[in-house]
Amino acid sequence: MASPIKSLDFKEFLPMLKNRQATFDAATTKMPPATDQAREIARALHPKRQYLQVAAVTERAADCKSFTLVPDPERGTTALAYFGAGKYLTVFETVSGMPVTRAYSISSAPQDALRGKYELTIKRVDGGLLSQYILTNWTVGTPVEVSAPSGNFEYQPLRDAATVICLAGGSGITPFLSMANAIADGDEDFSMILLYGSRNKDNILFYDELDALTKKTDKVKVVHVLSDPDAAKALPGAEQGFLTAALIQKYAPADAAYSVFLCGPQQMYAFVDKELEQLQLEKKYIRHEMFGEFHNPASQDDYPSDVPATVQITVTVQDKTTTVTGASSDSVMQILEKNGIAVPARCRSGECGFCHSHLLSGKVYVPKQLEYRRFADHEFGCIHPCCSFPLTDLVLNVPTAK
Repeated sequence: MASPIKSLDFKEFLPMLKNRQATFDAATTKMPPATDQAREIARALHPKRQYLQVAAVTERAADCKSFTLVPDPERGTTALAYFGAGKYLTVFETVSGMPVTRAYSISSAPQDALRGKYELTIKRVDGGLLSQYILTNWTVGTPVEVSAPSGNFEYQPLRDAATVICLAGGSGITPFLSMANAIADGDEDFSMILLYGSRNKDNILFYDELDALTKKTDKVKVVHVLSDPDAAKALPGAEQGFLTAALIQKYAPADAAYSVFLCGPQQMYAFVDKELEQLQLEKKYIRHEMFGEFHNPASQDDYPSDVPATVQITVTVQDKTTTVTGASSDSVMQILEKNGIAVPARCRSGECGFCHSHLLSGKVYVPKQLEYRRFADHEFGCIHPCCSFPLTDLVLNVPTAK
């Protein structure tokens, strides 16, 4: 059988060449307008800044409020970046002339971003500079500046089990509320068993919202764990006590793998991590939300006993070198910020890497639960100032805050 190509007569194509050349000659030399769709999507999902304003304030407890944030078109933001449930926003504020950043988990559903709103739920922290400022000063109409949604505390089907035991304490409920809404909306596909630790019913945040979600989908189960025995007896279905290994085993599937997600205060992490050791889960199945700003390094078992009360830090930002003094109980970032030196920051937990800096001399202490540095960072003397505590005087280079 003859080849189809060999059977073609090339002379039949000669008129086509003439027409092709005529098309080229008639065309404009200017490039037609085109949109770089990939770049536009990247800018929409990962803006450097989002300029918002407070649209509503809801009091959740005496020391806790939810803030509904919407775009502020006059300052350049017309739509919100979409996010996966479990992400956080870094808030940029100026307090007493000093730039301050803090990360707060988004408590609203991902689909709310498409409707033009985020919700941040912020609880007052003793000694917390920004939480106290926000709860006192943010009202309807207040302009707010935040980052794009960030973080790794979200369900990942290739890594996480089909059932997730979510352990929450206090305001640590916020990312789990977002996840539960995402499950109910069909944006996430896993079974959530939420064990929510509180002192009594009055301390439970989003009680009605969580109850409504359990009625909306059978993939979300909520168990309130109350430390007050009388309160636990008075609340139907509640457990009395704390988030222990035995309690996790009671609600976990007996014949299938499960993941454990934790979000709450640092004291809860210290207690629950020891409990989880008893369950002997694969490491990939245990997920922690970022710690937030770490305090009191001397409370850690491996913290040295001979650390001076105050230290000097000589820091170079671009071509400006400054020497400051601070308490060794503060992180390097806290010392610099208290002396009016801005440091690039997002998570303040050693996870995101925004504050990655070069330590030229001196020694620092990093709590093991916040040690996210790579091997190369240890070899070449790089630290995360947000979770590094000075053990001696330091000399370091810090990138410019943007």
